[in-house]
Order: sequence, then structure tokens, then C-alpha cells
Amino acid sequence: MNILNDIILSVVQGISELFPISSLGHSIIIQSFLNIHITKQSSFFLPFIVALHIGTAIALIIFFFKEWQKIVFALFKSAIKGKLSGDKTESFAWKLVIATIPVGIIGLLFETPIKKIFESPILASIFLMINGVILYIGEKLIKKGERNKTIDDITFFGAIVIGISQILALFPGISRSGASMVAGLLYKLNHEDAAYFSFMLATPVIFAAGALEIPSLLSTHSLNAFYYALLGAIISGITAYFAVKFLMKYFEKGTLKPYAYYSLVAGFLSLLIFIR
Repeated sequence: MNILNDIILSVVQGISELFPISSLGHSIIIQSFLNIHITKQSSFFLPFIVALHIGTAIALIIFFFKEWQKIVFALFKSAIKGKLSGDKTESFAWKLVIATIPVGIIGLLFETPIKKIFESPILASIFLMINGVILYIGEKLIKKGERNKTIDDITFFGAIVIGISQILALFPGISRSGASMVAGLLYKLNHEDAAYFSFMLATPVIFAAGALEIPSLLSTHSLNAFYYALLGAIISGITAYFAVKFLMKYFEKGTLKPYAYYSLVAGFLSLLIFIR
């Protein structure tokens, strides 16, 4: 690892975590291309990955800071009252909570064994192609004129279904944001609302993925690991902020098709290279 590789991996994380193209898949593929060998046994691995995720999550919190202020206040308010008042913000806040539970449980139980089995650039390339198919089918199944529901129309059951879709991201190459956006589109949300719900839903998941490993991060005694991790967090956070800013503007009119085509082509070309 050197400064240049640190910057490359951090930028890739900041972009691919939010763009529907899979951060884990790209991380595995890019590391293989750059011949970077960051093993899970290395004292460098954990603090670096933790830092990248926390940097991305902080960027999302900053970008949607006003929304998160309202959501946290609404959660405390309803918890103190012991019931929902019918307020839209309260309802949305609890939908985020219950939608996060499935992927949280599955992630804790199966994330490590799944990643260990599929942590291969060839398999990551294949799953990236599958990601492209998922995005393309998601665009084709529901016609534009039928996407007439809003965030407020999402039921608690619908929120759980969209939350469950994030489990697909445990397979390297399949995008968390892409899977949840497709689920939102199938629920007949428009692209902008599907993207918004996806990013809000991803924030606690991404943050928790990093925060759960903070004790391990603090127990690392390598100063170099801390320096690289800190730089990675800053770069991935800045990149993620501009990524979500771009995507929220893009999905006002844009679709998932360009990312579907990219995933198919990038996955296919990577597969050819790694097989050879």
C-alpha cells in the first residue's frame, strides 16, 4: 500500500458505495488490477475498511443533515409517547428502523462467511454482471407512467421488503443502492424518491458496518495503518458527498440503465482479463 493506492481505493469506495455499481465488487477488482494484497489477517485491513465506511456514512449524514435532525427528533418523540401520532416524519423514521433490521441481522450472521467464499475477482466480475441484469430488469418491469407513488405511500411492509433487498449486496458485485432502488421502483416510486429512500436507508447500515469494528480499530497499534485509514476516510467522505449530490440531481430525470450497461460491460471485460 502507498499513498496513490490509498487515494484510488478511497475514491472508488466513495463513488461505488452510492452509485449502483457495488463498492465491494469494485474494491476486489481494483485491488486485483493494482496487485494490492490487503488480507484480513493484516493489521492494516480492518482500520482501512472501517475508516472508508465511516467516511461514506458521515458524508451521507452531512448531506441529509436537516432530514436526519427531523428523523432523530421524531424517533425520540414517538418513543417517549409510546405511540405514533400520524406524523409523516415519525412514520418515515420508524420505516427506516424496521427496514434496517433484516439486513442488520443477516449481515451480522452471514457477512463474513459469504465474503470469504466469494472474495474472488472472477466471482466479483460475474456478480457485477448480475448487478447489471438486476438494474436493467428493474427499469423494464415498471413503465415510467406507472411510477406514481411517493415516499409517504410506502407501507411498513413495503419498507421491510426494500430493506431486505439490501441483503443482495453481501455478494461482491451486487450494489446495495442498486438493489434497494430497484425494489423502490418495483414499489412504483419514481427514480428520485427511490434514490432518496435508498440513501437514507443505507446510512445507518454503512455507519453500523464501520462502527461495530471501532474497538478493533482502536486496538490496532500500527501508526501507518491509522494514517492511511484517516486519509482514506477523508477522501472517501469527500468523494461520497459529491457522489450523492450528483446522484440526487441525476435521478430527477435519469434512470438506472447507464449503470446497468456499465456493470455488464465492466464485469464482462474484467472476467475476460482475470480468466486469461
